This record gives sequence, structure tokens and C-alpha cells, in this order.
Amino acid sequence: MRRAGVGALGLALAASLVAPRTAEAFCGFYVSGSGAEMFNDATQVVLMRHGTRTVLSMQNGYQGPPEAFAMVVPVPVVLKEKDVKTLPKDVFERVEQMGAPRLVEYWEQDPCAPTPKYDLMAMGGAVPAPTAIADSAGDGLGVRVEAKFAVGEYQIVILSAKDSTGLDTWLRQEKYQIPAGAEPLLRPYVEAGSKFFVAKVDPQKVKFEDGRVALSPLRFHYDSEEFTLPIRLGLANSSGTQDLIVSILAPAQRYEVANYKNVTVPTNLDVTEEMRDRFGEFYAALFDKTLEQNPQSVVTEYAWQATTCDPCPGAQLGPSDFQTLGADVLGDPAGAYNMVLTRLHARYGKDVTQDLVFKAASPIAGGREWMSSDGQLEIGAQAAPQNNFQARYAIRHPWTGPLTCDQPERGRWGGPWPEVAHQAARPKAATKLAFARRGALQLASAVRGGVPELGIGAAVPAPSTTTAEPAATPPTTEAPPKKKRGCGCEVGGDGAGALWALGLGAALVLRRRRRA
Repeated sequence: MRRAGVGALGLALAASLVAPRTAEAFCGFYVSGSGAEMFNDATQVVLMRHGTRTVLSMQNGYQGPPEAFAMVVPVPVVLKEKDVKTLPKDVFERVEQMGAPRLVEYWEQDPCAPTPKYDLMAMGGAVPAPTAIADSAGDGLGVRVEAKFAVGEYQIVILSAKDSTGLDTWLRQEKYQIPAGAEPLLRPYVEAGSKFFVAKVDPQKVKFEDGRVALSPLRFHYDSEEFTLPIRLGLANSSGTQDLIVSILAPAQRYEVANYKNVTVPTNLDVTEEMRDRFGEFYAALFDKTLEQNPQSVVTEYAWQATTCDPCPGAQLGPSDFQTLGADVLGDPAGAYNMVLTRLHARYGKDVTQDLVFKAASPIAGGREWMSSDGQLEIGAQAAPQNNFQARYAIRHPWTGPLTCDQPERGRWGGPWPEVAHQAARPKAATKLAFARRGALQLASAVRGGVPELGIGAAVPAPSTTTAEPAATPPTTEAPPKKKRGCGCEVGGDGAGALWALGLGAALVLRRRRRA
């Protein structure tokens, strides 16, 4: 079986020669000129939204023969050549890293050291193609070619249709093997007056990387009062359940879905050290359990100011990334510097009856190293003045050195001790989650303290902070510690995720070293 994929929107369940694996879901379907059956196995879609304008970017890729194939996506208006661009691939990697669930390691700082004082603050263009596009007007089928042009390795045709059967027939007459059962899926879009974006690939321009066709990501924009993502048509290429990850960038605004239940993933969980090498597998199990208890829900995994993060598992997004992904056509130059990144994760099957409809949502916070006045780490998502929510998980290393004071302050977590700084693990992102191993990991054995919101008990105890006997040295005369503790998070209007570095710096200057 040959497989095909479309970046972050994915079309279908990816099937391997050994066992099926879920892949990212897509808003359109693939049609192959060679008659090959095509399934998705790739990852990403990024939406940018302001006012009535939507910019949709998708990363494309397929595995199979180099014969021509096409991608069919319903759009609300006729797109012009200036509305479509190709993009560099690396911007999708940065977006995925920025919003992905992350694993961080913290070391308990010397409970007798002075409390550190921190100053917390809160595209390639269109290229003419020599290859002519068929000029069929679909006479007698109710299909009209509204526009045709070429961008990079793509030959673009924008179609309108009066009848889904006629559209199905037209595509077949143009030598495309339509997936079985596509006509009923086309019907509601035709009846709603949608146009159809058909991106055909010129095989002479295709590049290969590691035996896999490497297509340029595509971006197009349009104006519409509705902010939606068409997912039903992707079921034509589905052999089962599909994953869908949507990253939304919008000036000072978080989004959620309006027509499905919204939940936030459990966050701020301490995990065992074994999860360092099984983090993707761990998060896949947590996500699956969340959906099991909240069926047909869309899970919010990230909502944060897009130019900052704490901790940061990769490079932060910047103005050039926003321009690449659509700020150049958004009509809000100031908003390009105040983007909020929302990451939504869904899973659906052939029983889905509605496309995703997005709505603006109020800010939330959670998943930070932020202690409340009672000394407890914040749990879950809470309403907040600004968006600071993330799926964050921690491996903690309790202090094992001597205690040289009468009133040690436990639970101050920061960067690595000096003697392990050279081997300390950096924050890790769980990416390509559609292909994470599933079924072998038990959450109860991976999470310290359990996951109460999912009904998972504490099979593994939390790290001990038992106070050891103090050494026979004079007690300190330090003032009582502050109530809010930890390595910190953004609390101001434009704070950066620099506190990890500050915690590391504080650890390096401590005079009391950990006992060997």
C-alpha cells in the first residue's frame, strides 16, 4: 500500500506494512493520477486569524511513486494567484516545538541557601510553470474552472460546482482516481457553495529526501465571517481514526472550538526518570486517557504569548515567522508582535458530522512552576489576565546534600547542581505524537502522585522533601522565605522565559555543594 500525507492537517489513518498507526487529520482529500490508494502520515496545519481574514498554512509530503497527484480542499471563495504561496519547511518545526507538550527537569536548591531575588517580568513566492493545465470547463457537469495558476512545484486549479456528482465525474475525467465514497462527502460543500482548491504536483519538479517526496508547504488566505476548518472531506482517505493538531496564531487572542466540547489536558504532573526516554509515549497515553473520559472533545494543549515560553524546548517564534505564516496579509501590523499561539488537539473517526468551528476564548493559565500562597503548585487551567497555559511535565531531583540550618526551606526548584550541570537534560518537546508508541505504558506507574482528574491514583510517590538532621553549625539568621516559590514563570505583560537560565545561574553560585 502506498501512503501520502499532508502536514498538520492530515487526511487519514496511516497504514504501515506491519501495523496501523494514526496520523494527523486533514481538511481535504488526495486524488492520485496513478490510481494508487493514498493515505496520510504527516503532521501540521497553522491558522492565522484576524478580523475576517484567515491564513491557512499546511506542510505537505507523500510516500509513493512520483506520478502526479492532487490535493482537494474546500475553500469559501475563489483564490487568486496572489493569495497562494509556498513556504520554507523550518517554520513548521518551530511552531510545533513551541506549542508541543514539554518535559523539564528541576533540581531542588540548597534548602539553607539564601533565597535568590529575581526581577520577574511578567516565503517563497509564486513561480510561473511551463506545464499547461487542462482547460476543461466541465461542460454538462456543472463544474467551472474559476482560476488556474502555478506556484512552485504546484499547479493550482480553483473549481466551483453545481453538483457533487458532476464534480466527482469531472475529476475522474481529468484522470484522477477518486477515493471510494468521496461523492457524499463532497455534497455538503457543493450545496453550501464552497469552491475547491486543487493543488496538482508536477512530478518533474518534485525533490526527494531520504526516499520520500519533499513538497514545499503551501499557504493561502481568504476572507470569511466564519472561522472554520473543513475536516469531513478528509474522511475519504481515512481507514479509521484520525488525529488533528491545529496551531492558531492571532493577535492577543486565544481560540477554542464552538461546536465540540473543550477540555484542557492535565498538566503540572511529576513523572519518573524513565519518562525521559519515553516522553512521547507517556504523553500519548495521557492524551488518550483524557479523550477516553471526555469523548468527542477537543483538547487545548497550549495557549501562550507566541514570542515567549517558560520552559522553551526550542527556538522562540519571531516577527519573521509571523510574516511567513501570514502577518503580511493580516492587515494588523501591530498585532504581529502580540500573537497568541493556541494549540488544539482532536481525534475523530468516520462518524464525524461537523467541521471544526472556532471561537474566541478568554485567557487561561496553568502548567507553570508557580506556587500558590499555601505552597502548592498550581493545578489545571484557571482564568487569568493573560494566556499562560501549557502541557508541562517535570522530573524532579530532591536535595540530598547536608542541611546546615535550623529552618531549611524545601521545595525550591531550579537549574542543575554544579556537579551535574554538564549532563543536565534540556527541556524536551513531544512532537510527531500521531506516531508515538501506544498501549505499553501504564500512567499510574509513570506519574508521581497520580492524576486525580482522570481517576488515576498515586501508585508512585512524589519526590521526598523530608528534612534531614541539620549539621552542627550555627543557625542562619535569614529572613523568612517568600510565600511564592519555584523557578518562576512569566507574570508581567511582556515577560520572557528566562527564569530557567536564572535558576541555573543561581545554582552555579551556591557555595554549599551537594554531598557526593
